[in-house]
Amino acid sequence: MVSQNILNLVDTAMVSRLPNSNAALAAVGYGGFLLFATQAIVLGLSTGVLAAAARRKGEGRLAEAAYPLNAALILVALVAPVLSGLLIWAIPHLYPYVNSDPEVLALGVPYLQIRAVGIVFVCMNFSFRGYWNAVDMTRLYMITLILMHALNIALNYVLIFGHFGMPALGVRGAAIASVLALGVGTSIYFLFGCKFAREHGFLKQLPPRADIKRLIQISLPSGIQQLFFSAGYLATFWIIGKVGTAEVAAANVLINVMLVALLPGMGLGLAAATLVGQALGRNEVDEAARWGWDVVKVAVVGLIALGLPMVLCPRLLLTMIYTLEPKTLEIALWPLRLVGLSMVFEAIGTVLQNSLLGAGDTRRVMRVAIINQWLLFLPCAYLVGPVLGHGLTAIWLLQVCYRALQAGVFGWFWSGREWAKIKV
Repeated sequence: MVSQNILNLVDTAMVSRLPNSNAALAAVGYGGFLLFATQAIVLGLSTGVLAAAARRKGEGRLAEAAYPLNAALILVALVAPVLSGLLIWAIPHLYPYVNSDPEVLALGVPYLQIRAVGIVFVCMNFSFRGYWNAVDMTRLYMITLILMHALNIALNYVLIFGHFGMPALGVRGAAIASVLALGVGTSIYFLFGCKFAREHGFLKQLPPRADIKRLIQISLPSGIQQLFFSAGYLATFWIIGKVGTAEVAAANVLINVMLVALLPGMGLGLAAATLVGQALGRNEVDEAARWGWDVVKVAVVGLIALGLPMVLCPRLLLTMIYTLEPKTLEIALWPLRLVGLSMVFEAIGTVLQNSLLGAGDTRRVMRVAIINQWLLFLPCAYLVGPVLGHGLTAIWLLQVCYRALQAGVFGWFWSGREWAKIKV
């Protein structure tokens, strides 16, 4: 997970050095969230694969652990190309509703169209991620990510700036590099699957129809939650865009810096989901409950440590990584401090959310996430930002409050143990 946020930082750092960096950063930011929103339903399969495969390992049915992965890969192969085609066609018509700035449009539309080609790779990679985590083979996941991200960084260097005789493609080069690297990553996952997962049923046969139906039932709420989550961030960008383009550029930088701390928390969350699922497969409910809280303790310590530089020296942190216009830099300083201060809530919320997902409690997680973001945060953000004119800092403070509330609700759910009754 650390390698993934290094990739995000390098991408945005390189783009920030292009002419009209504010427009370039805004285009990449909008494009990333539009893309994630489009593929979110299919990405939910990762949660279903993890929960089902971990439960089978805990039950001692390791020879069938890869069946959910087989089903997920077939579903992705059927659905993802359709999503890509629809998105490529719709982008020029939809993008102006998200941001009508001519410079952002000129950069953002081709960037997103190119990235849409790689949806099938992203969705398959997430499905593999769920499986490798479920069966305690995260080393394979780590190796693949590091190779994929190293290739992406190298291709970014060549294609964005035009080195080694290649044309300087700017933002388009960043998109092409990402798609090529994702495709290579998918190929590596299939090679590892054939070598390490054949004994678990990889590409041997499909699970029974009832298992496929159950996989969809578990995955769909998670996919819907991710759809609303990413669409919510897109709506947040739209709200910030009403304040100004410099604010959008700053928000994109903030989100990528935030991932430096949050993605290691996500890695711990995935570990918690795996351990919870395996414990429930052994009918060890008390053990599963302990795993959730034990991983929270580790995440709180780690994420607070990663958040401290954001609080103590935000200017140094931003200028070390990015080349920002002076106005954009000043706008980003206080929101970055708020990101650092919120790490304790992110640690609790991220780990317990993934623990609930690992137990198959996807519906309650979906409801809480959607209500908090869409009925509480977004209306308040629109009020304090574009309407009352309080700017990016006020919007980010509201985001910290909503994430803290969500962490509290997930803690209440975990203590109640209703998740232990769910069949996967």
